[in-house]
Amino acid sequence: VQLQASGGGLVQAGDSLTLSCVASGMSVSRYGLGWFRQAPGKDREFVVGMTWSRSTRYADSLKGRIAMTRDNAENTVYLQMNSLKPDDTAVYYCAAQAGIVSSSLSNSRAYEHWGQGTLVTVSS
Repeated sequence: VQLQASGGGLVQAGDSLTLSCVASGMSVSRYGLGWFRQAPGKDREFVVGMTWSRSTRYADSLKGRIAMTRDNAENTVYLQMNSLKPDDTAVYYCAAQAGIVSSSLSNSRAYEHWGQGTLVTVSS
């Protein structure tokens, strides 16, 4: 299983950005997937996750500004982020786990497979 995250970059506060995570060696329609982020000097934190059945959980602090979608044909999941803030600056990681249940989506230790991360920098 390999996950390739991309789409990060330097954006202005208030901008929108969509990150992609392309999976290989697995089918996104049969795995749960999640997005996490890690800001400099901080612990990795949950952003959003989706089970194979598309049950989705969002971090409370980000709900309303983010959306996660899945394209089975492209074997890709996306993270759309709106109204970006400087506090959103972080390395964003996608993760995958077969059979993960909704209640575990926010637990980074529940995921076996991780992508390399993509850096999002939001300037004020």
